[in-house]
Amino acid sequence: MPVISKSRLKATMLQVFREIEESGEELIVTHNRRPVLRVQSIRNKEPVEKVFERMRGKVVFHEDPNTPTTEEWDEV
Repeated sequence: MPVISKSRLKATMLQVFREIEESGEELIVTHNRRPVLRVQSIRNKEPVEKVFERMRGKVVFHEDPNTPTTEEWDEV
């Protein structure tokens, strides 16, 4: 994760922001060598179908996952 001081960021802010947008990498901003800010790009959310597409057809349910267990019934 790249690190930059506040003063250097001020001098090159637009260029740094463009780089963060393109790379998606986070940037830590320091003040007196102490981390004070984290700058990151905002990513568009992916649809659920795309996030889990690699798992499609690989998950097998042997029973209904919403069925309570006998222990849950005993606690009531």
